[in-house]
Amino acid sequence: MYAYDEIDRTLINERVAEFRDQVQRRLAGEITEDEFKMLRLMNGVYLQLHAYMFRVAIPYGTLSADQLRKLAHVARKYDRGYGHFTTRQNIQFNWIALADLPDALADLAEVGIHAMQTSGNCTRNITADQWAGVAPGEIEDPRIWAEIMRQYTTLHPEFSFLPRKFKFAITASDHDRAAIKIHDIGLRLRQNDAGVTGFEVLVGGGLGRTPFIGKVIKPFVPGRDILSYVEAILRVYNQYGRRDNIYKARIKILVHELGLEKFRDEVEEEFLQIGDGPLTLDDAMIEEIRSRFTYPAYAKLSDNPEELTKASADPGFAAWLANSVAPHKQQGYAIVTLSLKPVGAPPGDATAEQMDAIADLADRYSFGEIRVGHEQNLALPHVAKRDLPALWQALDRIGVATPNVNLITDIIACPGLDYCSLANARSIPIAQELTRRFSNETANLIGRLHINISGCINACGHHHVGHIGILGVEKNDEEFYQITIGGRADEGAVVGTLIGPAVPYDDVANVVEDIVEAYLALRQRPDELFIDAVKRLGVEPFKERVYATR
Repeated sequence: MYAYDEIDRTLINERVAEFRDQVQRRLAGEITEDEFKMLRLMNGVYLQLHAYMFRVAIPYGTLSADQLRKLAHVARKYDRGYGHFTTRQNIQFNWIALADLPDALADLAEVGIHAMQTSGNCTRNITADQWAGVAPGEIEDPRIWAEIMRQYTTLHPEFSFLPRKFKFAITASDHDRAAIKIHDIGLRLRQNDAGVTGFEVLVGGGLGRTPFIGKVIKPFVPGRDILSYVEAILRVYNQYGRRDNIYKARIKILVHELGLEKFRDEVEEEFLQIGDGPLTLDDAMIEEIRSRFTYPAYAKLSDNPEELTKASADPGFAAWLANSVAPHKQQGYAIVTLSLKPVGAPPGDATAEQMDAIADLADRYSFGEIRVGHEQNLALPHVAKRDLPALWQALDRIGVATPNVNLITDIIACPGLDYCSLANARSIPIAQELTRRFSNETANLIGRLHINISGCINACGHHHVGHIGILGVEKNDEEFYQITIGGRADEGAVVGTLIGPAVPYDDVANVVEDIVEAYLALRQRPDELFIDAVKRLGVEPFKERVYATR
């Protein structure tokens, strides 16, 4: 965990007071909704279909147990008893009254949580691998650098009013769990031949109306220079990014239209002008941030405890162990993913009661720490293997032990037309129906398969990079859905391919079943993953199966 200092606490409290005044002026009619819009957006407040939506930042996906309890408190006191975890490691509350928002922010500030820059044309919440600091094989904890980036970007005077929203993601592992290739800037920690830690820098990724996979703009930037290089990218974007057309305002369009070489030349020129100045990170600065992260006092434990051996005879525990428990860099410990995708429920939602219970379990079994992943699940990152049987029973009692992580029912979905004023179609009911169609037994037979659903072209559900992507569109005031296959968001990120014409709402689940049945019939062996089968076969066999009788 990172220990916030007095500067952080002062900033958060001052922002609460400032926003309280802005809300009071809006409620009194002293400012219009149009005048209020920019103020509320910079504090994470959207105007949705039914109410204001409140989006809270969870920097690099790390929460303490006390912070999770406070989120539960906000859900219970100001909302309708639940929150929705998003693909940006944030949490959203959909029903908070405008008059209550300053009090909710003040309550969150007590534990160091805020909503600054979770919306608006600014640098958004910095995201990272949810297993950061505990994943075997990573170069170092990327949250150290994410925190440096958070401090640098928060209320940056030059980059708080960019042409469009701007998103960072950071990872330090070969396997990318942070989806860095679909971000405006993606950073992958590297070490060069001299042992210097630095970054491979990607630029121009993003989904939405025009999806692009990020491109490597510089293979290696030393850690000491990363803020200078990022500032150079942002300056070029701020200067040349389109402000006259919202659909062409993202950096991905600028990189595409200028070309990577021209964009790189502009960045390099800006980088040289910045030079070896105030943004250069010396070792003392980096170590000061590093020292503010605390890590568990791990015990020396067996990797094969007796408790684990005995419990593995239980088929239910064995299935959960194989699906939801991952290796840890420390002997005798494991990383546990908590599925927020139970059968028939909205993906990514957690009730106040669940959040309180998870916080208690984190205190008991995970040194008081919880992680949020971009797949809309939670994780306990420091669980002793001997405690896994007891933890499983406790998680099962509160409904977050469904053994479907990375399987077909572990669906990523935006709130869609049930909440969002931008959406064209519903996402949640589609996800609910698909979880009912595919039982745990069937899901295990299918193997790893990611479904992503977005209710509109803005792609908050990351449908472009789902193994099966579902996009809601409107035709003559009716809900239709485009289906893509073959996308992925990891280190081999690629945008999926459209299989054919959009299908009506009532037919979506049937189409997914047809695609899955085609895969099971065509895969070369039981362990050939869906994504590999699509790469080998192309789209046509799946298209033929889906549209043969339609």
